[in-house]
Amino acid sequence: MARRLALAYPEAICELHHSSAFELLAATILSAQCTDARVNMVTPELFACYPDVVALAQADPGDVEQIVRSTGFYQMKTKSLIGMAVAVVDRFGGEVPTALEDLVTLPGVGRKTANVVRSVAFGLPGLAVDTHVGRLARKLGLTEQVDPVKVETELCDYLPAADWGPFSLRTILHGRRVCDAKKPQCGGCALEDICPSSLIPRASRRRSV
Repeated sequence: MARRLALAYPEAICELHHSSAFELLAATILSAQCTDARVNMVTPELFACYPDVVALAQADPGDVEQIVRSTGFYQMKTKSLIGMAVAVVDRFGGEVPTALEDLVTLPGVGRKTANVVRSVAFGLPGLAVDTHVGRLARKLGLTEQVDPVKVETELCDYLPAADWGPFSLRTILHGRRVCDAKKPQCGGCALEDICPSSLIPRASRRRSV
């Protein structure tokens, strides 16, 4: 699966626009329950007003809320953004930490967000399990787990650490572009012949003939 996805998506890209670890961290916090496209519409203004963690740590919550309102759950996300910035300034000298155990202590940052930042911004091992990664992993028979942490653990066991981040990013792209949850494009899928979900209907048709 990893080899085929690498051929289908030569560039393992994160679709959240960013130019620094701080921007990616903030954008990923905003992406909860929201599309990357919507986040990308909001972050240019956010980063123009608050270009670094020091500026965001001193922000007025009401002003931030107005900027991020369209991403949903804007009050909670504003609290997380400002809290994250304050924590980075106070506890990490204004630099986004690289260690997973440090990242997950920041407000609004769970393992998924931490792994995105580690793999994309720092080039470190990190396999982010979002809804697409979890869904495709189960669909392809790689795991029966539902809990994202357990899914992450199983998937990491299959791959060398250097491949964790690219595999996650490519699986997310595949889930968005081809293997849609409601209307999967099986005919154009590079994984069709090894996907149990695709093979079952074929077997059923053969038995009925």
